[in-house]
Amino acid sequence: MTLKGAVNYTKEILLSLLGFAIVIAIWYWAAEYTNARIVMPNPFVVFQRFITAFYKPVGRYLLPQHILFSLQRVLVGYSLAIVVGITLGIVMGRSQVIEAWVRPIFELFRPIPGIAWIPMAILWFGIGEKGKYFIIFMSGLSHLVVNTYAGAIRVDYELIGVAEMLGANKRQIFINVVLPSCVPFVFAGLHFSLSTCWMGVLAAEMVSSTMGAGWIIVAGMENGDTAQIFIGIISIAVVGLLLATFMRWVERRICVWHVKGT
Repeated sequence: MTLKGAVNYTKEILLSLLGFAIVIAIWYWAAEYTNARIVMPNPFVVFQRFITAFYKPVGRYLLPQHILFSLQRVLVGYSLAIVVGITLGIVMGRSQVIEAWVRPIFELFRPIPGIAWIPMAILWFGIGEKGKYFIIFMSGLSHLVVNTYAGAIRVDYELIGVAEMLGANKRQIFINVVLPSCVPFVFAGLHFSLSTCWMGVLAAEMVSSTMGAGWIIVAGMENGDTAQIFIGIISIAVVGLLLATFMRWVERRICVWHVKGT
């Protein structure tokens, strides 16, 4: 990293910290000197409770355990969405027959958000884990299909022609030309899908669950414990940020030719 780059990076960090400080200052002022204190806890009380939740259970589990329960559910539903979404997107993009058959049905269901499937998930799968997996799966599926499909139809046909001239068969063209062309689009879908899957599991846990980050918020609401509600909100935000950062890191390692400035 050059000196100029280091200076810019440091400046960015300082500005980010300043932004957080301003938000906390406004939060403290509102919680202490306005009528908002009736429903808004002091930020330092919330942060103290947040740290305490790492060694004192919230309900039956510690905060890290609640987060792990949520992440486990996301992993299952997200993995299913990846397999189905990428496969469907590529097949639709490379086969006009399947596109004509599947795409109208997909476009009909695409605008439906994952949380809208909660009632049907409860009816079909009950209030157990399978229903939550289904909600997460439906929350992340459409982004993967749309982005993978966009990559599949944008494959450079000149590259395919060159590969054919060099004697490549259909399998080799698919592996060496089509898939690499789709990867940047797939990662865009993976980013959006992971975010919506995380939101989906939280919604599912807020409807029916006895553990998880979403449950922390619901339990706090039922008990009138606003500090606990904020603990759940902060944990959701932190984990969501870490997941997004992890996905960007993976993309930089895999799509070196696509990510500029790495």
